[in-house]
Amino acid sequence: MNTDMILQGDERAALALRALYHSYGYTQYKMNKFEEYDLYVQNKDFLISDNVITFTDTSGKLLALKPDVTLSIIKNGRRTGGVEKVYYQENVYRVSGRTHAFREIMQVGLECIGEVDAYCLFEVLTLAAASLAAISEHAVLDVSHLGIVSAVLDTLSVTPDTRRALLSCIGEKNLHEMTSIATAAGVDADKIALLGQLISSYGAPGDVLPVLLPLLRGVVADGILTEFSDLLTALAASPAGEIVRVDFSVVGDIGYYNGLVFKGFVAGVPESLLSGGEYNGLMRKMGKSENAIGFAVYLDALERLHETDMSFDVDTVVLYDDGVTPATLAEAVAALRASGKSTLALRTLPEKLRYRTALIFDGKEGTLREANA
Repeated sequence: MNTDMILQGDERAALALRALYHSYGYTQYKMNKFEEYDLYVQNKDFLISDNVITFTDTSGKLLALKPDVTLSIIKNGRRTGGVEKVYYQENVYRVSGRTHAFREIMQVGLECIGEVDAYCLFEVLTLAAASLAAISEHAVLDVSHLGIVSAVLDTLSVTPDTRRALLSCIGEKNLHEMTSIATAAGVDADKIALLGQLISSYGAPGDVLPVLLPLLRGVVADGILTEFSDLLTALAASPAGEIVRVDFSVVGDIGYYNGLVFKGFVAGVPESLLSGGEYNGLMRKMGKSENAIGFAVYLDALERLHETDMSFDVDTVVLYDDGVTPATLAEAVAALRASGKSTLALRTLPEKLRYRTALIFDGKEGTLREANA
């Protein structure tokens, strides 16, 4: 029997992703189920949700079941130069976006921490795209750069509250609301137009960059534009390029993320399945001098994608009566299993059992026939 058939969708994805990251030389990082609660309080803006499950340890310390893995890796890492490349498969404890209740969620991801260079950025984005491709043939990786978004916002000279409101509009691709807020703040029409162009630009790097980059010259530092353009051009020319899109509506907390940010989507799942970026700001906040980039794949979202994959509980049900010899029944069941079919032997059919085929075993003849024949 193909053991892959009995794995849940998230389990199959986790195995494929671990093999992918291992093939690039990333080593597995393992950690405890909980951390001191202060770690999450001090970095709550980095978390997807403020809701954290806490308990008091026997020592009196307030601990939390970990809602995130990246914070633990940063806190507990003992790096001494170079680049550390790790992947993880861990259960986190957070409110599910689907059920709105606390759940234990399997999460797989990777982190590249230390002397992060252009190749590291390219490799992480490549692995993000490959991760999506391993899950679905229909996937998209949307890539943005907060250095570019921040530079355009800087030209507006607005208050911090207005800037936050505009950043929210960018994330929602709300061009109308952005225009209203910027106009009320007295921003020049040409600057509003540039911000609107940034929001509305979307597509393959070869389509977006030639149009957008000339408009950003003189507004965004040449080094940032060159780095972003070179990276996206290289990605577009690689096998990952087919699913990479430029999308400046992908934003994160600018206090933590500083450069590349990206989200991944697959058909059949309404929310992002993958999220990541450069988080040098978070590293500095936690007293670390290294740079870092990484991403996480939220496997709980796969429930919707794979909920039809396991539409049957079993391939074949074999019904038998009291006169059956166990050895002969076992032989018939073994033959079905040897053909690759999961097989369940029962006296009667349960009402809610989902099966492909029901067979009746004739103990005297040692034969099987269709139950409805």
